[in-house]
Amino acid sequence: MGWRERKEEEIYSDDEIEQRLKEMLPAWIFENGWIRRKYKTSGWKGTLMVINTVGHLAEAGFHHPDLAASYAFVIVKLKTHSAKGITNKDFELAQKIEEVVMWQPGKEDGALEGTPDDPRFKYIKYG
Repeated sequence: MGWRERKEEEIYSDDEIEQRLKEMLPAWIFENGWIRRKYKTSGWKGTLMVINTVGHLAEAGFHHPDLAASYAFVIVKLKTHSAKGITNKDFELAQKIEEVVMWQPGKEDGALEGTPDDPRFKYIKYG
């Protein structure tokens, strides 16, 4: 069964989770029943910006991750508690978080130039 045909809270097997992360979210890992990603920042200001971004996306999607934060990183962990496992909800929110937090407009062909290559303005570590 393809992932699009799954029921709303149908859980994935460990092998399916690993495969889907590999294909769609290579920076994310499956660990202790959660999919997780560590975002490295340039300091407290960047950490707060990532937390606020994730918070907005989670509330908009009404699916809430566990977060751990320190001065220069944020760890995002997702699992569907009501299903007791990883579902499409987790993958979809992880994908949206990844798209928004790691967005680099300066690498696109558009009017937005992106954050200048200057330590005073850097707030997240890409790659």
